[in-house]
Amino acid sequence: MKEIVYVDHSATTYVKKEVLNEMLPYFSEKYGNASSIYSKGLESKEAIDKARKQVSDALGCNESEIYFTAGGSESDNLALLGISRANIEKGNHIITTKIEHLGILETCKRLEKEGFEVTYLDVDSTGLVHIEDVERAIRPTTILISVMFANNEIGTLQPIEDIGKICRREGIYFHTDAVQAIGNVHIDTEKMCIDALSLSAHKFYGPKGIGALYIRNEVKFDPIITGGHQEKNKRAGTENVPGIVGLGAAIELANNNIDSYNEKLYKLREYCLDKIISNIPGVVLNGHRTKRLPGNLNVSIMGIPVGSLLIMLDDVGICASSGSACTSGSVNPSHVLVAIGMKAEMSHCSLRITLGESNTYDDIDYIVCNLIRISKKLRVT
Repeated sequence: MKEIVYVDHSATTYVKKEVLNEMLPYFSEKYGNASSIYSKGLESKEAIDKARKQVSDALGCNESEIYFTAGGSESDNLALLGISRANIEKGNHIITTKIEHLGILETCKRLEKEGFEVTYLDVDSTGLVHIEDVERAIRPTTILISVMFANNEIGTLQPIEDIGKICRREGIYFHTDAVQAIGNVHIDTEKMCIDALSLSAHKFYGPKGIGALYIRNEVKFDPIITGGHQEKNKRAGTENVPGIVGLGAAIELANNNIDSYNEKLYKLREYCLDKIISNIPGVVLNGHRTKRLPGNLNVSIMGIPVGSLLIMLDDVGICASSGSACTSGSVNPSHVLVAIGMKAEMSHCSLRITLGESNTYDDIDYIVCNLIRISKKLRVT
């Protein structure tokens, strides 16, 4: 059987054993409905309350400000639709960026059809949003600004605290998609003046199909899923108790180990980048050189079509990607790479390697060795 080297952790991660062990009783033993008043239901409610505390501790907020969802996309939708619709009397203008996840961009398009106006900010060649552009875009009718914490494709980290302070000063709600940031960046919602934040468990060694949305208590928002009284009437549906337990366990582990985890990923990334640049001609780093996720490496290799490259890497057991897992089936250039000014022919040569806890220096050597061999072969053919 071929060796498997997994370097697509921005797409998803495995569930840690410690997390799985916390979840297992809630599938078959502690299966009560948390809305029930008998003891089996109450033990599920207690498990949800514990997880809510674990999430709030990681974000520096109050437990009452955490709402569980089905994942990052739903959290993004609930934040944008819920806040915008509930505050339409204050204004109808929203500000975001051109490199957001489609969970934000497509929701903004939906809001435009409802009569909202959206400004899509440019970013520079490294993927950074300029504070001056944010300030210039603000209008008297601006009610919400949404800027992702860390880009899922190129890893660039945005000046979230600076943007948050502008929003707080101007009385504008501030949302950030932090799906890629949890476990990789220290987050303090109060210090950073964040009013709403989206996250998803499967990005930090938790289960798929469960996420959370932080919304500051002072922020008014409407539900987008109705039909039940769960989550303080803001998100109807019987709670996914095993998933919620897993999210809570995973975010606590991620927060407790964040510094050592980031140091490891940073060293692996720098080692990988140095070896690629030293051994393969025509390599361009995409994203900011230093203001980026520690485990994110996105490079374009001139003249190497990434589709063929990924297939040949998979043949030798290397799991990498060309960008966002949500858009990997598209033949169009990445909207993120287009936004940073990359030409179409180079955007089709973009390889994303995202490192995780199980990766080693031997993995990097194996990846680079195969990249050298495959790139030579593809250039000849």
